[in-house]
Amino acid sequence: MTPSHRYLFLLLGALAGLTPLAIDMYLPAIPSLARDLATSIDGAQLTVSAFLGGFAVGQLFYGPLADSFGRRPVILTGLIMFAIASVGCAQADTLAELLAFRMLQAAGGAAGSVVVNALLRDLFEKEAFSRAMSFVILVMTLAPLAAPIMGGYITTHGSWRLIFWLLMAVSLTIALAMRCTIPETLKPEHKQPLRLGRVLSNYAGVLTNPRAMGYVLSGAFASSGMFAFLSGSPYVYIEYFGVPTEHYGWLFGLNILLMMVVTFANSRLVKGVGSEGMLRYGLIVLPLAGLLLIYTSWSGVGGLWGVVIPVVLYVGHISLVGANAMTGLLGHFPQTAGTASALAGTLRFGVGAMVGVLVNLVPPTSPLPMALNIAGCGLLATLSYWLLARR
Repeated sequence: MTPSHRYLFLLLGALAGLTPLAIDMYLPAIPSLARDLATSIDGAQLTVSAFLGGFAVGQLFYGPLADSFGRRPVILTGLIMFAIASVGCAQADTLAELLAFRMLQAAGGAAGSVVVNALLRDLFEKEAFSRAMSFVILVMTLAPLAAPIMGGYITTHGSWRLIFWLLMAVSLTIALAMRCTIPETLKPEHKQPLRLGRVLSNYAGVLTNPRAMGYVLSGAFASSGMFAFLSGSPYVYIEYFGVPTEHYGWLFGLNILLMMVVTFANSRLVKGVGSEGMLRYGLIVLPLAGLLLIYTSWSGVGGLWGVVIPVVLYVGHISLVGANAMTGLLGHFPQTAGTASALAGTLRFGVGAMVGVLVNLVPPTSPLPMALNIAGCGLLATLSYWLLARR
C-alpha cells in the first residue's frame, strides 16, 4: 500500500466515519437530553430514527447526482449542509426542533457515505475494491470506537450541545481536506445524464435484479440489527443495568474493537477466500449471535455481560457483511455505482429507521425488545442472501 493510498483511505475513512460519529457520540447523552428537553427517554431515542430516516432519503438524491456531476462537488455540498444542521441541533430548544435538524444533518452526511463507495469503485476493481473498502471501514471504525466515550465525558462534564458544535468543526475540517487534496475520480465518459426517466430506470435496474437485491437486503438487514442496538442500548445499558453515562462508551467500544479485528481479517483473507466466501461466513454468525442474545435477555443469564457479549459478536461482523455485500452489488453495476450504492444505502438506513421505531414502540422495560429486533434482522439478512443472491 503506497503513501498516497494510505492518505486516501485515511481521508475517506474519516468522511465515512462522520455518520457513525454523529450517531454514536450523542448516544450516552440521550437520558440527559430527554431531561433537558422535558421529554421521555423513548421520545428522545426517536432522534436516532429521525437521523436514519433523513439519511435514507438523502441517499436517493446523491447517487444520481454523483453519477452526473462527479463525486467531489456532491461530497462538499453534503458536508456544508451537515455543518449548518449541526449548529441547528446545538441550539434546539424542543424535541421537534432537534428532530428536524437531525434529519437535515443526516441528509447532508448521506453524501459522503454514498459517494465513498462509488469513488472507491472508480479506482479499484472487484477483489481490490473489497480490500480497499475494508481499509476504509477499518479507519472509519475509529469514529464509533471513540465517539461514545467522548460523548459520555462531554455530557458528564459539560453539555450535550457541545457534541454538535464539535461535529460542525469536524465536518468543516474534512470538507477543507477533500477540497484541497482529492481530485475528481469519475471519468467524463462515465457521467450519466441527469434525467428523471434515466434515474428511475437505473433504480429499476437494481430493484428488478434478484441477485443485486439479495446483496442489498442482506446488507440492509445486517446493519439494521446494529441500528436496533443503537436505539435500545442507551436504555438497556444506562437505565436498566445502571451503567454510568461516562462508562457507556467503553462497553460500546467492545463492539468496535471486534469490528476492527474482523474487518482487518477480511482485508487479508478476501483475496484468497473471495468476497462471497467471507460474506457467507458473516451471514452464519449474525443469526447465531441474535439467538444467543434472545436467550440471555429472556433468561437473565449473565446479567449485563450476557447481553454485551452476543451484541459484540453481532455488531463486530456487520462491516464484514456490508463490505462484501457491496462488492457483490457493485460488480453488477460498474457504470452506475453511485445510483446502486445510493439505493443500497437508502434501504439500509430506511430499514434501520423502521427497526429503531419498532424498538421504541412501547416504553422499554427489559433488553428483550432490542434482542428480538437484532435477532430478526440477522435472520432476514441471511435469508435474503440465500434466497436471492445465490440464485
